[in-house]
Amino acid sequence: MAGGPKKCFSWIGFCLICLKMVASAKTAPEIPTIDQAYSKISNSITVEWATVPGATSYLLTAEAGNTVIETMVVNSPGTVTGLKAATLYQITIRSISAAGRSQASPPRQAKTVLAAPVLEVSSPSPDSILVQWEAVYMAIGFSVSIMRANGLGRIWKENTTNTSLTFSNLDAGTLYTIKAYAWNANGIPGDDSTCNQRTSPRAPVNIEVSFDSETLKASVSWTPTEGAFNYTVMALGVSSERNCSTSSFSSCTISSLQCGTEYSISVLASNDAGSSKSNSAVTLKSVACAPGRVTIQEDPPGHLSVAWPTVELGDYYVAFVKSDDGLEVHCNTSLTQCNFLSECGFTYFISVFAYNKAGQSPLGDVFNYTTAPCCPSDINPVLVSGDRVQIVWSPARGAELYETRATDGYIVVECNDTAPACTLSALDCDTKYNITVYSFSEVRGSNMSCTSQLITTAPCSPEIKNVSKDAFSEINVHWRSTNDDATYTVTAQGEKGLYQCSSQGESCTLVGLPCGSGFSLTAVAETQAGWSLPSYSVPLETVPCCPAGLTVTQVTQSVTNVSWNIGTGAQTYVAVLESRAGQSKCHTHENHCLIGCIMCGVNYTVALKAISATGLTADCAFQSYSSSACCPLGVKLYRLGPNGIRIYWQISRGSANYSTDLYGSKGIFTCAPRSSLSFCDITEIPCGDVYTVMVSPVSETGLKLSFCPKKIYSVTCSGSTLGMVIYRGKRNAD
Repeated sequence: MAGGPKKCFSWIGFCLICLKMVASAKTAPEIPTIDQAYSKISNSITVEWATVPGATSYLLTAEAGNTVIETMVVNSPGTVTGLKAATLYQITIRSISAAGRSQASPPRQAKTVLAAPVLEVSSPSPDSILVQWEAVYMAIGFSVSIMRANGLGRIWKENTTNTSLTFSNLDAGTLYTIKAYAWNANGIPGDDSTCNQRTSPRAPVNIEVSFDSETLKASVSWTPTEGAFNYTVMALGVSSERNCSTSSFSSCTISSLQCGTEYSISVLASNDAGSSKSNSAVTLKSVACAPGRVTIQEDPPGHLSVAWPTVELGDYYVAFVKSDDGLEVHCNTSLTQCNFLSECGFTYFISVFAYNKAGQSPLGDVFNYTTAPCCPSDINPVLVSGDRVQIVWSPARGAELYETRATDGYIVVECNDTAPACTLSALDCDTKYNITVYSFSEVRGSNMSCTSQLITTAPCSPEIKNVSKDAFSEINVHWRSTNDDATYTVTAQGEKGLYQCSSQGESCTLVGLPCGSGFSLTAVAETQAGWSLPSYSVPLETVPCCPAGLTVTQVTQSVTNVSWNIGTGAQTYVAVLESRAGQSKCHTHENHCLIGCIMCGVNYTVALKAISATGLTADCAFQSYSSSACCPLGVKLYRLGPNGIRIYWQISRGSANYSTDLYGSKGIFTCAPRSSLSFCDITEIPCGDVYTVMVSPVSETGLKLSFCPKKIYSVTCSGSTLGMVIYRGKRNAD
């Protein structure tokens, strides 16, 4: 008896399992059958199969060794990607539905095609292109083809088992397209690689050189060569190398050539494939250099002997001797020495040039030689400033040294020089000095009979102490100075122009400065002795210009747009709307802004401030603005007889005229009540239609506001004359 129930339970469980297996067999999708699997790209295999009824997707599986790659697809054909090239894969497929997935199909083998060779191309010569690549796995041969990139001409195609190939007899400087692929033992081609390569240009010919002896430049020209992107002209000398380049011309100018140098000039044509150098070079001899070590002697007195060493490429020489009174003489010789007559009390300037067939040498060092001194005379101040006096005089014949002495009765300032000029420094401004020039000679001693000259230095520079603005936008400038009988000029310099004011006191007023501008203020003093140095500059900025064209536009019942023109010098703006209930404002760097929290039916005062980058503020515009009347509330429709409608609403804050519009499929109906009423009637309106109703305030100009809410009502018909008005909902304002 104990075993009876156990058998019964086992039999029931077995039946349930069988029922579950039967139900599962009915719902699982069928196993698909692979029709074919093939590879056209080295990293993928495409599978085709017959569609399985009820299947929503398929799972493709590619397996090679320990590598398994799965891909979910919707229908046939499907492609498994991410595979290795030249690899044999076992391909299976499962169908999938909402109830589950089928068992894997019988496997089908497919092998990916070979990978594309990685090409390296170059042009070793103007008429050839070398193609190289690394070995491709499982490849036994390669096909390489080449043709012009523009599609013109023939196509060369070569098969090879090597990993390099050279195409010869090509056109120089021409762009070619190269395509290559590998094939396996079955002759199946793999992925192909394509690249472009240009052949290098041919070497330039017909090189001509023109030399300019004054600028030491050589102009080189040649016949252009096909396919050259750039030409480089090289001038090679023993110790000098120069070059120039061009991409759009058949000539080029080499600058900064050295004198006394023989150059070998060649032209190199190049493009992105390489370069070709001209086969023969042109020889250029530049001008000779000027002699460098020139010696000058006076022996006996009254005779100058000028000598110099020989220079490279020099055929003959010309020596120029010019005295400080403007008289110039020269000598032309193939030797290295010239002799000239001289006088006392003069300074002579000597320069020597070398010549050859190319022309004259550049100017070398200019030498000066002073003959026996004479007494100085004709003392003349050429520059007088606040702390310096520069004076010149006629050369003192017999003088070897000049001593210039300046004294104000307390302090003595001296300077010694061999030239007939002197600059006395570290002087006091606006001060009188007695200035004397003495001449000295080892043979004759000192000449103390020279007369003195009274010179007053230029005034001292003023110091700007304060800059202030008054209520009329006038600029008052104050300074401090210690000059006697000086006139002061203040200058404001800026992009908008120059403004000045003058005074003999310690202040002056600048007027008419434009708004929104920056200026630099300086002050100078003027006396009979001259002008002082300008004071240190002081920056000045005028308030920004007020914008023009302030406009206030109502956007919504509570939002207003304020706009204006840009004011010169203003970086930001503050727009303020103010009423008895408070104020709303915005701070912006644009020329407009939206101001919210505006109450309808309220009078506002609009103010605008323009603010510069440094914080200067201009209070610009004040005007009144009345916000729009409030949108009415409680809009309702009532039936008046068979064809009449009354629209009723609650008047909001403020008085306003209203306009009512009903939009239906059979027309637009409008009514406008008197200003004291909160309803209006439309006597003839078709029933059996849906109407959009909007009640809007009307501005003083007659403009109806478009942002009030809209409501939708249905006017039904009952029989021929009776009907009801049914509220259908609210519609946002357009």
